[in-house]
Amino acid sequence: MHEHRHSISIKMAASLETCTCVEQRSVIRFLRSEGLKPIEIHRRMKVQYGDACLSQQQVYEWSRKFANGVTSVEDAPRPGQAQRVVTTQNIAAVEAIVMENRRVTLNEIAECLKISHGSAHHIVHDVLQFHKVTARWVPRLLTPELRERRVDACEELLRRFQREGDGFLARIVTGDETWVHFHQPETKRESKEWRHSTSPKPKKCRTEPSAGKVMLTLFWDEKGVILEHYTPRGTTVTSASYSDLLKNHLRPAIKSKRRGLLSSGVLLQHDNARPHTARTTVATITDLRFECLPHPPYSPDLAPSDFHMFGPLKESMGGKRFRSEEEVRNAVHGWLCGQPKEFFSKGIYALCKRWRTCIERGGDYFEK
Repeated sequence: MHEHRHSISIKMAASLETCTCVEQRSVIRFLRSEGLKPIEIHRRMKVQYGDACLSQQQVYEWSRKFANGVTSVEDAPRPGQAQRVVTTQNIAAVEAIVMENRRVTLNEIAECLKISHGSAHHIVHDVLQFHKVTARWVPRLLTPELRERRVDACEELLRRFQREGDGFLARIVTGDETWVHFHQPETKRESKEWRHSTSPKPKKCRTEPSAGKVMLTLFWDEKGVILEHYTPRGTTVTSASYSDLLKNHLRPAIKSKRRGLLSSGVLLQHDNARPHTARTTVATITDLRFECLPHPPYSPDLAPSDFHMFGPLKESMGGKRFRSEEEVRNAVHGWLCGQPKEFFSKGIYALCKRWRTCIERGGDYFEK
């Protein structure tokens, strides 16, 4: 029985080793209210908290505070240098420094104003509410002309939607190409693990040797995938191959999987890659009686495959290794088949919101 109690106390001690000082002060206040002396309080806490327990001196100090009428278990604010330097003049000076140089460091601010690093941190983060953010990669720095073209295209598309309603979106067939690698490394966010502060940090190589890749061309609409096509090894997507894909693969797939869509009219949504806009391709689209929707250059944030489809697809491949093209294709096909219909409709119906956002932002890039 004694050994059993001892094992229980060991387990309890292990489970309380991550306690906070505030938690232990609450225990001190509770036990003192029961009439225990500080030395007995410390002995009992030591059994449960182990090495994380407050020192005997700290237990005596907080027992004395509670005996003198203190009720809070939090540390009292300490007047000091930070209080003296957080003045209107210093706040204005810090703001001026940051506005002049957005990459200035806290140490540089502190040195310039002859204040402590902690005071600079308090003014920047707590008073002025500044937070450092990293730059976002964009396909291209947009000129006023490119932003105007983005706005014009979005306004035209929104007018079509307002006239035709959801039937307009139901006729959209969107497509694009992307590389799928035999090994897709995990992103930094995906590789995060829960660990104790004393645990060694895991390491990841920034780059790894490429084991091969496959070019996927995907066409889909609000109901799901229409065509999943892979470019043969050693070849590239050209206007001739893309035209052949539209004529001999996409059209038959639409006829088979989307009965009535050819009659109501296919609205083809793809980007301005060279194979998509070449004269041969344009002629093929005309012959097929597809209508090509306007899509401004350098606009992945307006292309459903880019902003909705390919990201989650590649995340699902993160950390996996494939030994052949067949394994890659099977993995991609399995992921696509596993997506509910709502996933595809969400991507298409997000277009309206994105067209509006683009207009509101004056044609500039946006994330969501």
